[in-house]
Amino acid sequence: MGDASGGGMASRIVRFGNVEIQRSKASGSDVTLKYISLLVLVVQNASQVLLIRYARTRETEEMFLSTAAVFWTEVVKLITCILIVIVQESSVQKCFRMMNEQIVRQPMDTLKVCIPSIIYTIQNNLLYIAVSNLAAATFMVTYQLKILTTALFSVTMLRRPLSRLQWVALVILFVGVSVVQLQEQKAGAESPSPTASGAPNSTKAPISPDRVQSPTVGLMAVIVACMLSGFAGIYFEKILKGSDVTVWMRNIQLSVLAIPISYLTMQAKDGAVVASKGMMVGFDSLIWIIVLVYAVGGLTVAVVIKYADNILKGFATSVSILVSCVASVFLFNFYPTNQFAIGTVLVMASIYVYSKYPPGVKPSVHPSHSLPAYSALPTKEPTSS
Repeated sequence: MGDASGGGMASRIVRFGNVEIQRSKASGSDVTLKYISLLVLVVQNASQVLLIRYARTRETEEMFLSTAAVFWTEVVKLITCILIVIVQESSVQKCFRMMNEQIVRQPMDTLKVCIPSIIYTIQNNLLYIAVSNLAAATFMVTYQLKILTTALFSVTMLRRPLSRLQWVALVILFVGVSVVQLQEQKAGAESPSPTASGAPNSTKAPISPDRVQSPTVGLMAVIVACMLSGFAGIYFEKILKGSDVTVWMRNIQLSVLAIPISYLTMQAKDGAVVASKGMMVGFDSLIWIIVLVYAVGGLTVAVVIKYADNILKGFATSVSILVSCVASVFLFNFYPTNQFAIGTVLVMASIYVYSKYPPGVKPSVHPSHSLPAYSALPTKEPTSS
């Protein structure tokens, strides 16, 4: 990676995953798109957690099935990707011809995404369990462990190096999450029989098992989800590397396989409820909004992420954590302790350092300062990875 010039216009090589693209120096429209990307990333990251937490803790007659929500998320994702390909090809026939050629007629290639399809289905179900058992802000902080797992799988599976500062950032990340979780586990141990709102169950009637919260269960769900996320992300990247199949077609392949897998998961976990009450039990407008946010939101992030460099993505994650903390105070009566604040600051600092200093970006001494100041190379605009 580096800067290049041609035709009198400054340009640079930007890397998105394993693809290197030469782009001209950032224009005013690029800057605008970056800030739009920041807004989209913050809203998507924070809203899905807050919405699920609210849906799982509000007072309702019937609790919706998280397995059914995962199933419908994949259905909506499949429909969305098909529509995107139709728009790109300007033809319905071309879209289904491509699906026939790249999915039906290439069964071995399609089966390559079977593993990530299974993993993503399990991961999505685990995230519902985690958010149901952890405060939204605590979940947001803890879920950043996926940065650690992704980095470790990247090093082991792709032989991708990390800079020294990135290793330091990962250690800080682990310490920060540990501090937050120690506070959460302590609070959970001191809270007798928590209700859906997090308050002690003293005057109300006994609550149903699906509303009882366990910080330990939430922590285990997050840890497993982070490990699955890291492995599936790197595995999926290896599949995309050197393949001429578009990202949208790969997502169609994922959904085609994930739909039956998620349906079987729903039958295995909630088959009795589905048989007696149907898979749509507890569904209302809020649940459908959650389904749309998960399905379309993830695809939207995949599009806007190319306009956001690494530092901006890290900043968006940090802002999302702050938004979740502030919103949790008003929505869920969540009051962060000093220990939680310290752990959160450590996590946010680690995200910033990890994003800003990839391999090849070295600390430099600014001549106007007596203490070393760090700057990205090239200094004009940070690159994306």
